[in-house]
Amino acid sequence: MKALFGLVAIFLGSNVFAPCRAEPYTPASDAQVLERLPVTNQDPMQRRLRAMRTTLDQNPHDLALAIALAQGYVNSGKTQADPRYYGYAQGVLNPWWNLQDPPTEILLLRASILQFRHDFSDALADLNKVLERDPANARAWLARAAILLVQADYPEAQRSCLPLLELDDPLSAAACLSQIGSLTGHAAESFVLLRDAFAHAPRPSDDQRYWILTLLGTMSFQLDQDQDAGRFYKQAIALRGEDVYLLGVYADFLLDQDRAGEVVSLLRDQTRVDPLLLRLALAKQRLGSEDLAGLASVLEQRFAVSRLRGESLHQGDEARFRLFLLNQPQPALRLAQANWKVQREPKDMRILLEAALAAENPSAAKPALELIARTSLEHPRIQALAARLRALESH
Repeated sequence: MKALFGLVAIFLGSNVFAPCRAEPYTPASDAQVLERLPVTNQDPMQRRLRAMRTTLDQNPHDLALAIALAQGYVNSGKTQADPRYYGYAQGVLNPWWNLQDPPTEILLLRASILQFRHDFSDALADLNKVLERDPANARAWLARAAILLVQADYPEAQRSCLPLLELDDPLSAAACLSQIGSLTGHAAESFVLLRDAFAHAPRPSDDQRYWILTLLGTMSFQLDQDQDAGRFYKQAIALRGEDVYLLGVYADFLLDQDRAGEVVSLLRDQTRVDPLLLRLALAKQRLGSEDLAGLASVLEQRFAVSRLRGESLHQGDEARFRLFLLNQPQPALRLAQANWKVQREPKDMRILLEAALAAENPSAAKPALELIARTSLEHPRIQALAARLRALESH
């Protein structure tokens, strides 16, 4: 705990510091087929969700059952990065969705759905309502911190982490604060804090283990400790190998390590998910695979469908697609700039810098460059890109 309070003191003594809403795509008629869903009769979770859905259909105002079913859909949506599950969850919550003052669990679920859709302001409003009612709600504090981290509002994210100390949740507090520290000039100290807190945690849940192992992998890679990063990522995959976010993070790690063959092995059966298909295509590009053109064509169609639906969830991935697979730096830069207006994590920063460099337009990356300077971000690859852009601007 001494190290944890030491890092808090560093944060408190430092000076480190609007979402868009798209209209949904409306089919031309009820008969229009948008997508054929795979049948997963062998998945126990899906069987449970279907059984709960059948029961709820008989009594759609059963609040406890609706909450349990909606939470199951949200969990599946997170694991599979599948927007349909969030739509199912909203449908379940429909009797309470538009209430000004719904039950706390409804507010938390509504915030999760809005967060997934990048409607961060409304998600934060729901979380703030929860915290007005229940200042000891750790889930709300963590969810609030996660949204603020995506927006690079580090001081406000820090204020959402600190209450966890008072709630006697040192492991979550360490994870929350270490994320901020890793992005604001305290990467090494933050890594040690989180590693030690994890090692001394008495009984972390599987969810906590997955979360913290993934964080430790990301922080190790950021510190150029590639061997440790790979070890942490593999431990996380052993816990939750079907998680789309984790598979994408690990695939990016492997691509940066020039281990494209391992990416193909990892993702060859994950082509249903657009971000994973993108990483598979990037790996096959490096290997000179003959089916690359077909994969690129599928990705082009999927991004087009996403735009028809009015979605802006994957602008960063589409920027990466256009820059590296299609060699279209100008469209890639426009997408990366639009993405930066919504979310500003290191991956969003990186594609903006890469696109600006390829387009020979360093001024387009000015917001990211300013954030790097303001926060003293420690990230060798991002720092190298920033240095190249500054050199280009000075010529």
